Amino acid sequence: MNPISNIWNHPRTSIAGLLIAVVTVAGVFSQQGVTLGTAGTGTIVSLIAAAATALLGLLARDPGELASQRVSRSVESGSKLNAWLLIALLLPLPWMEGCSGTSVAQDIVNWTPALQSAVATVDSTAALLAPADAPVFLAATTGFDAASNLLVTQAKAYLANPGANTLAQLQAQVITFEQQVNAALLAAAKIVNPTSQQHALSVIQAVGTIVSAILALVQSVSSKAAVAQMAAQATIKLSAVGPYLDRAQSARMVAGHYGEPLGQARMQVAMAEKNESAAGF
Repeated sequence: MNPISNIWNHPRTSIAGLLIAVVTVAGVFSQQGVTLGTAGTGTIVSLIAAAATALLGLLARDPGELASQRVSRSVESGSKLNAWLLIALLLPLPWMEGCSGTSVAQDIVNWTPALQSAVATVDSTAALLAPADAPVFLAATTGFDAASNLLVTQAKAYLANPGANTLAQLQAQVITFEQQVNAALLAAAKIVNPTSQQHALSVIQAVGTIVSAILALVQSVSSKAAVAQMAAQATIKLSAVGPYLDRAQSARMVAGHYGEPLGQARMQVAMAEKNESAAGF
């Protein structure tokens, strides 16, 4: 098909494609450390990407076309546009959230009250399990309190001084805690009593969801070498615990934390998991 006539006949799809290209290129620039200067607390690259994403959202809700035009074009271009918009929603995560060290540090700290609450729930769960299962659960989660307290402390230190040293400490602690959670999930999966097992997996995953969110944020401001080093320390991979994860629970937690639609949270959880697996976690 003639490219010019294709653009003329399908303007919304063409515009969506252009905006997605902008988001994609901005993502590559961000990953390579290209900023094009600063804009407020972020960068010019992140600002351009955010604007392109916002325009995509407006385009998806564009009321400008007449009803007759929608009817004639919906079959031909609607599915393409919806698919492209879905891709655009997935592309920005997680680097868009990490447009600057300060904003990422604040986002990490914002997760810490939920982390402390989730760990407190873990502490009270053993009493609810079958007597034979409680010791297994306690042994698997015994280090959660110390790990969460250290992670909270280092997150706040990074917020106060988002430099290389505090980032390195945060990188080490988040991967340590992530490995503790993964080990606990594998231990809980061996609990024979189905009710105890489900309860144990649920409360451990609540902690794991938050730790994974923090890991994604840390990953977004870390160099490729640092991410590779973190991944090398992750001996229990995401693929090993994947069968025991409840993605719907994770999506509900993310949606509640960010005050966003559940569908968007599901896509974010899926994309974060994909990114972590691709990085070697």
